[in-house]
Formats: sequence, C-alpha cells, structure tokens
Amino acid sequence: MNNWYMLTLVGEDRPGIVAQITAALFENGCNLGEASMMRLGGNFSIMLMVQNVDDSVQLADVIHPVTDKLGLHTHIDSIQAHLHEHLDPNVRITVHGADRAGIVAKVTGALAEAGLHILDLASDVGGTSEKPIYIMHIEGHAEQGADGLTRAVQPVIDEGVNVSLHDIDTLLG
Repeated sequence: MNNWYMLTLVGEDRPGIVAQITAALFENGCNLGEASMMRLGGNFSIMLMVQNVDDSVQLADVIHPVTDKLGLHTHIDSIQAHLHEHLDPNVRITVHGADRAGIVAKVTGALAEAGLHILDLASDVGGTSEKPIYIMHIEGHAEQGADGLTRAVQPVIDEGVNVSLHDIDTLLG
C-alpha cells in the first residue's frame, strides 16, 4: 500500500465529524498519516493524510456516504507522504493588533524574506465588532532564530502591530 492522498473536508461544525470520518476510513482499511483539524468561524476543516489500497476513486466511494450526510465539501489529491521528514520549530511568533487588512500578508511576507519556514499558523479575531483585534500564532523554523527575524518585522511593529518573537528550546534525543 503506497497510495497516499490528502483528504480535505470543510463544512458546518457539529459534533461527530471526526469520529464518523475516521470510522469510515478505518472500516475500509485505510491508514491515517498526519492530520490537521480545527474549527474556523463555525465551520470545521480537516486536512488528513490517508493511505488507500487502490485509488482516489475508491477513497471517494469510502467517504462520500459520510460527507454527503454531514454536508461536507470534499477534495482529494494524490501526494507523496514524506512521513518522518520534519523540520522542528525553533521560533514562536505572536502577533496582535487592531484588526485591519494586510496584517497577515505583511507579517508573513517579512518573515519569509528573512528565511522563516512557517510550520504552523493559527489566527483568530477577538475583541468586539466595534473594536476587533487580530491575533496570530506562528511556529516555524529559521536558521538564525528569533533574533534574526526581529529586524524583518520592525516595519510592521512601527505600524502599531505587536509582534513577539521567541526561540523555542527543543531537546531532542
């Protein structure tokens, strides 16, 4: 079994989505790899690496009874799994400020130019509808660590966005 697929599902959040999807996959002989699942604004999103014995058509046949019942949009891509080939995050960045257009683009653009490889990014809108606050958490890998990224985000900080950069101490072995 070498056929790996990225299964992406999106739909209205409700209890039991993960249980029903993974049960259908398990009952049909599928193996699971890495996964990312989260609630975003009343919706639930799943990205799940699935290994299947035949092809994407068989995978679609396995999940469509569940996804149709739950009203989930489905997308399947053939992928190379690359399991166990991870960069470990060594930098954590927290961003928050008054919600306005361009925060994500400016921060991630500056960090990318400085050599950050983003491994995980989560964001949220807090505050109130009158005074919204944008909050973003990033973990990534930068050869130069947090100190090397500080200068890159200074123009965003100068615009009034709070950006905190910290090295992540990793103990491997």
